[in-house]
Amino acid sequence: MDATTEMFESLIRSAAHRLKGHQRRLYQAEVATQLCEGNPRQAERRFGWGRATVQKGLDETSHGMRCAEDFAGRGRQRSEAKRPQLAADIRAIVEPHTQADPELKSKRRYTNLSAAEVLEALKSQKGYAEADLPKERTMRDILNRMNYRLKRIQKAKPLKKTKDTDAIFANVAAVRAEVKNDPHSLELSADTKAKVHEGDYARGGKNPDRCGREGREGLGP
Repeated sequence: MDATTEMFESLIRSAAHRLKGHQRRLYQAEVATQLCEGNPRQAERRFGWGRATVQKGLDETSHGMRCAEDFAGRGRQRSEAKRPQLAADIRAIVEPHTQADPELKSKRRYTNLSAAEVLEALKSQKGYAEADLPKERTMRDILNRMNYRLKRIQKAKPLKKTKDTDAIFANVAAVRAEVKNDPHSLELSADTKAKVHEGDYARGGKNPDRCGREGREGLGP
């Protein structure tokens, strides 16, 4: 094979690579008819094309028909798409342990359940056998595709003592000692705390013990 022939065959392969589906098969059938005596095996040896594909293109050309492609059906389906019930059971387990993005910047939901904990719950609560469940790494990918992100929910921390706290209590104790035996003084006790945000505004929306907006509206003022 001289350099010119090799160059032209390389161009033929490149052109076929740029086509898809029906158009590629028609092109391969035309090349096989003109250069390979209409023989799919010769086209396979010469250009590296699948002889079944070339034969299909020849049949389409001779009969004037077109085979429908199913590109969407190619490849392996994801576990949650192939098994809708598994996806529903995962949501039933994870949803009670989730919270929305506190800043509402995305539809992402945070959960404090790991992939291993979800797998264990599927076995203990939903009756799945271990052989019917994906591996932990696959379950992690499934949770991510379902918009769940692992994020440990931090419990609410008490407010820190200010530097003036000791002085305030010392002053209260001094005043109480001063008026303790005064019959004309009335002592009142009031429990006061610093003003803090509540509900969705508390600590960036990360308080797991708060009730939902619907629940608060039902409680009234």
